[in-house]
Amino acid sequence: MKKVIIATRGSKLALWQAEHVRERLEARHAGLEVELLVLKTKGDIILDVPLAKVGGKGLFVKEIEDALLTGAADIAVHSMKDVPMVLPEGLILGAVPEREVCNDLFLSERHASLADLPSGAVLGTSSLRRQAQVLAMRPDLKVAMLRGNVETRLRKMKEGQYDAIILARAGVKRLGLGATFQQDLTPPDFLPAVGQGALGVEMREDRKDLRELLAFMEDEPTRLCVMAERSFLRRLDGGCQVPIAAHAVLEGGELSLQALVAGTDGKTVIRGSLRAAASHEEAERMGVALAEDLLSRGADRILAELYDGQEG
Repeated sequence: MKKVIIATRGSKLALWQAEHVRERLEARHAGLEVELLVLKTKGDIILDVPLAKVGGKGLFVKEIEDALLTGAADIAVHSMKDVPMVLPEGLILGAVPEREVCNDLFLSERHASLADLPSGAVLGTSSLRRQAQVLAMRPDLKVAMLRGNVETRLRKMKEGQYDAIILARAGVKRLGLGATFQQDLTPPDFLPAVGQGALGVEMREDRKDLRELLAFMEDEPTRLCVMAERSFLRRLDGGCQVPIAAHAVLEGGELSLQALVAGTDGKTVIRGSLRAAASHEEAERMGVALAEDLLSRGADRILAELYDGQEG
């Protein structure tokens, strides 16, 4: 194979991710030419509406997956947290590279931490998961919608439209950005989105040549952790943007999974955790088992109310 075409979104973060994979491929395979095909997705075009109202996370991948299925592109590089729980027929994750830091990050120009924000302060996020966890800790804050790419969100905060914002630590780190005050929001107190900090390289299932080309990038511990988190979310049918969080780690041959489902006002937060042996089968099984546990303890009611609200 002499040439590989990577389909990607055009945001700085998406381009960083695609360039990162391009550099690794070219460094590993001498003489290989790697080209980027930049596509605009529906999620990049609709910026004035909360994600949950316009179809959730699949908005960022449909056009890219179409390019893979038609052969216009060979592979696509995604943030795993943007990848829908069920891939289209004929597509697979050919490689899941080693995960970057996966926690969230509090950023502000005037306040040192979430605890330091004054009562009534405005915190920006487009994520109901972050909103729910923030309000569970600080019900006195005002959470306001914040859409756009990482640079846009930071600019709005620095202009004073928000007292603070919360972003994924990985994205801020990858772009070399930041704010005057930063505080890591880490598990178990603050759980990230499913797949946060991990990349997925998507490809057609029938492209054995590509699978061999990508094999060196695969990180089994990351894939196992992401599988457990995604299995949890899939069982909850968390396709729309809802306050669901999960975080898996691999320690000494054992997988540990912590997760939560919360009401958007943060008043109800249902948490749980499970441990299992590290294998693909166990990763899938434990995600489902933890989801069943949370559903039995009231998560079913929270999700039913949320989905009813989103249909309107």
